[in-house]
Amino acid sequence: MFRFILIAALLLQAPTAPSFDSNKAWEHLRQLVGFGPRPAGSAAIEQSRTYIKSQLSAIGVPVTEQAWDDQTPNGRVHMVNLIATIPGASKNRLVIGGHYDTKKFPFRFVGANDGGSSAAFLIELARVLKARRNPLTIEILFLDGEEAVIDWAGTDHTYGSRHYVAEAKRSGSLASLKAFVLVDMIGDRDLQIKRDLNSTTWLTDVIWAAAQKQQLGAYFRPERVQIEDDHMPFMEAGVPSVDIIDLEYPAWHTAGDTLDAVSARSLQVVGDTLVAALPQIEARLTK
Repeated sequence: MFRFILIAALLLQAPTAPSFDSNKAWEHLRQLVGFGPRPAGSAAIEQSRTYIKSQLSAIGVPVTEQAWDDQTPNGRVHMVNLIATIPGASKNRLVIGGHYDTKKFPFRFVGANDGGSSAAFLIELARVLKARRNPLTIEILFLDGEEAVIDWAGTDHTYGSRHYVAEAKRSGSLASLKAFVLVDMIGDRDLQIKRDLNSTTWLTDVIWAAAQKQQLGAYFRPERVQIEDDHMPFMEAGVPSVDIIDLEYPAWHTAGDTLDAVSARSLQVVGDTLVAALPQIEARLTK
C-alpha cells in the first residue's frame, strides 16, 4: 500500500510539458521585428540569428549553424540555416521549420507575418517540445533565403530549404528524416489556413483533424490551394511534408506587414493545433 501511495505521489509531482504560450511567442516576434528588415546577408538577419540562438540556449536547446554562400541574381549571398536539436527516443527525425528572412524591398519591410511569425513561433515551440518526451528526435529548423532576391522564378527562392535537403542527401542523413512540417505566415489576424495540394495528404489530414478536435476548425479550412514554399525540396526528395500557411493576407509583401496586422491569437491557434497533432504524427512515423 505504501509503495502504491509513493508511486502515485511521484506521478503527481512529475512535471507536465508546458502549453504553447502565444504571449512568449509574441515577445519573440516583437524583438525580431525590432531589428527591422532582415533579408538574407544583411546585418539585421545576423542580429536575428544572435537573438534566436540566445533564446534557444536559455532553454537548453543546442543550435548548429549551417552556413554557405549561394549564387543569386544579385551575386553571391551569405546565408545561414539554424538547426536546433531536441533528442528523442529514436534518432529518426521529425523536422519542424520555417523561414526567418524577409524579402528585400525599396520600402521598409519588417515582415511581421512573412518571416517573423514563423521564427517567433518556432522559438516558443522549442520551449514546449524540450519539456516533452519525444519518441522521435525533433529538429527545429530556421531557414534562411526563402524569399526571392528578385522574383519567384527558376531557383531564385527557397535557398535555405534546397541547401538543407542537398546537404542531407550528401551526408546520408536524409534516410533518418521521416517528415517535415512547415509553418509560414501564421500570424494573420484573420487566420484562414487552407489545405495545400502540394503537401502530403495524410499529414494534412492529421493536422486538420487535430484542429477540429481542438474546436479550431474555423481557422483550418477545407478549401484547397496549391502552394510553392520551403516544403517543396523536401517533397521532391520523398520526405512526407505539409505546409501550414495563410496566403490570403492583405499586407503580404507590403509596408503594412507590421505588428498591427498580426495577432498572438493566431499564433496560439497554430501552436495548440500542432502540439495536439504531434502524437498522431509520431505514431504514424514510428510504426
